[in-house]
Amino acid sequence: MQFKQTLVRLIFLLTPFAAFSQTTYLPEGARENFLLERLEIKAQTDSILNFSKIKPFSRKEYIGHLAQFDTSSLTKVDQYNYNIALINNPEWSTQKFTSKKSFLKSFYKSPAHFYEVYTKDFSFILNPVFQFYLGKESNYSERLFFNGRGVSLRGQLAHKISFDAYITDNQERDPLYVQQLSIEHHFVPGEGFYKPFKTTGYDYFDGRGSITFNATKFIDVQFGYDKNFIGNGYRSLFLSDNSSPYLFLKLNTRVWKFNYENLFMELNSAQHLQPDTLWPKKYAVMHHLDLAITKWLNVGAFEAIVFGRANHFEFGYLNPVIFYRSIELQNGSPDNALVGFDAKANVAHKFQVYGQLLLDEFVFAEIKKNRGFWGNKYAWQLGAKYIDAFNIKNLDLQIESNRVRPFTYSHSDSVSNYTHYNQPLAHPLGANFQELIGVARYQPFDRWMIVAKLIYYMQGKDTGSLTYGGNIFLPSLPSYRNGDYGYDIGSGIRSKTAYSSFLVSYEWKPNFFIELNGVFRKESATAIAPAKNTSVVYFGIRWNMQRREFDY
Repeated sequence: MQFKQTLVRLIFLLTPFAAFSQTTYLPEGARENFLLERLEIKAQTDSILNFSKIKPFSRKEYIGHLAQFDTSSLTKVDQYNYNIALINNPEWSTQKFTSKKSFLKSFYKSPAHFYEVYTKDFSFILNPVFQFYLGKESNYSERLFFNGRGVSLRGQLAHKISFDAYITDNQERDPLYVQQLSIEHHFVPGEGFYKPFKTTGYDYFDGRGSITFNATKFIDVQFGYDKNFIGNGYRSLFLSDNSSPYLFLKLNTRVWKFNYENLFMELNSAQHLQPDTLWPKKYAVMHHLDLAITKWLNVGAFEAIVFGRANHFEFGYLNPVIFYRSIELQNGSPDNALVGFDAKANVAHKFQVYGQLLLDEFVFAEIKKNRGFWGNKYAWQLGAKYIDAFNIKNLDLQIESNRVRPFTYSHSDSVSNYTHYNQPLAHPLGANFQELIGVARYQPFDRWMIVAKLIYYMQGKDTGSLTYGGNIFLPSLPSYRNGDYGYDIGSGIRSKTAYSSFLVSYEWKPNFFIELNGVFRKESATAIAPAKNTSVVYFGIRWNMQRREFDY
């Protein structure tokens, strides 16, 4: 409660200075993201698109810039995607797209939006949200399904305050390997509170929303309940969008060659959360600085602190420009502190190379001795993208490797670990793994998309209350781990998993997709469990909604 009151006070202090045109943000999984990614690599030196590490993207910043983009070199498919991006975001486009025939004269006046209002001091866009699919798993008699429906809306008030909201009511039954994870850690992937549905299914609301204004010309302030992502990879080792939405205050400053983001977050502690009770809170503060070294090379620095206090927020962490670790040390070093560095380079108008290095804890002397010291907690990511691969238009390839040492993201207590709502804040596997990802995305025609994905990882898993560094929810205290040395990737119960999927998607109308998806997953036998092989086929439709995926 104190955290919420503090954020509200900050908003009221900043609001009187808001005097510039406001923005909303592209939703999680927005189709525009793929176009922006391609255009950034093609342009190579674009001063706006190259600041692509922070997601979700600002509609004002990116779509407004896109509307001025030189489209003469775009392929036919890119031109289609470009037009859809402008149709989806009419408030930031000078082009006007009208439907051939509206519905009852007031609805679908433009092809992508159910209802729109534009006046001098007010704009408003309302859309239905819907997704339904059925699936069959090879070794499971129950039918898999997802049924989600709701609304999304956004708008502006007097060009000073923007708002957006999204709410859906959902029921689903997931594959067996997802159900097993849900049982072990008491969560539904990417979501918060849930109830049982038809014994093996889940029933939950997904509600998100935010308000945004400018504190000054260069600083956007967003107060919301949603997700964020930091990085250029398929995964992120800093902050990912695979966990539940959370309450946050975000300051984003873009000036000269800098983009600087501050995040102040209220999170849920990890435990079996029961209804009709006050759930314990914890907090996180993060900042990321992105610097354009050259027109094609960006480097960044990241820092995060996760901490728990009984009815108390650590106000020193509200300083947006201080080195958080210095405050944490002055408090006696009780909190979980992480730092990181990243880089991204666009090369030859065809390639993007990116990487992240995360440091949780480490002792340099122990690294040199190479004895597998438990406290050497770090992770790295290295990846590359290749667009229009082998001169095949709109064939994009991506390869990525992620490696996370045992005990990374964990802490000496069970509160300050790098998690929210029983799910990791960064990589969905937690720690103690090596992962390789390959993605091929091909759009042969305007409305058709084919995506093939292959993921392979090796992970050391824990047993019971004894940890080898894979289960980041367990404390890293000596009573939970067996000694100080001998830890490496795969320590514990070594497991190998291969995941592959193949998706065919057809866009019937703007943001209305008909899809067929096949998944094959193979998990090796371990000392305590037999091999687990499964395949799943899905068929469904979705409208203004992100696909549900369980790709691990």
